[in-house]
Amino acid sequence: MTTTRAFTDALIAQLPGLRRYATALTGSRALADDLVQDCIERALRQAGSLQDSQKLGGWLRSILHNLYIDDIRRIRRRGIEQEIMEIADDFALSTPAADSGQMIDLRRAMDGLSVEHRQILLLVGLEGMNYRDIAAELRVPLGTVMSRLARARENLRRALDQAAPRDAGVIAFTRERTARNE
Repeated sequence: MTTTRAFTDALIAQLPGLRRYATALTGSRALADDLVQDCIERALRQAGSLQDSQKLGGWLRSILHNLYIDDIRRIRRRGIEQEIMEIADDFALSTPAADSGQMIDLRRAMDGLSVEHRQILLLVGLEGMNYRDIAAELRVPLGTVMSRLARARENLRRALDQAAPRDAGVIAFTRERTARNE
């Protein structure tokens, strides 16, 4: 597939899904936008390497995911450098106060997952992809997708359950204290 009007239109059609995926991976709209921009730039440079135009979405998500992994590796080597404008749209910092505890817990739980588990959860939950398409896109057996998804859900559930006792303890203590005061 060469860089033609049809290819450009197909790329543009993929932008909302790529942005959702990137935002879920990074947790930041600003970082996600940068990641999508880098992804599209690389896709335009490598347009000739796409063999099957029907697999454009998977091809783009693979590019985006590889760029994300490269960023993680770069951060591990150099440490975190962050400007204030980069966190201005941070998902965890921009939630309403009433929901901030739960959203922060969810964000931390997602951040605690391995990249493979987070990727599977995002493809199933956010993009609504079926297991066979995910297996084909990631080039892994169907059973691997199912086991990674099961482990990812269990790890996410466990992490959220560990965050929940703080609230449950406060409620239980308050009820106990109220019962004593009656």
